[in-house]
Amino acid sequence: MVEAVQAADGPWWWRAEDAAGAVLSLNETPRFPTQSDAESWVGEYWSDLAAEGVVAVTLLEGDREVYGPMSLEA
Repeated sequence: MVEAVQAADGPWWWRAEDAAGAVLSLNETPRFPTQSDAESWVGEYWSDLAAEGVVAVTLLEGDREVYGPMSLEA
């Protein structure tokens, strides 16, 4: 199971997508205070996300897409 972080006020977050590019709703989308924190988290939990059906993620700062979609396939 993917762990959520307590930084609910952070502007950085990941949008999870399935193989068709549809946005997936996870139990709770973690938010992070910095881009580095968001990238560290996805680096740690990418396999858990993949196990939940996530094929790719896109990093956002607020509503702005920073990069992605980035594949989670090994």
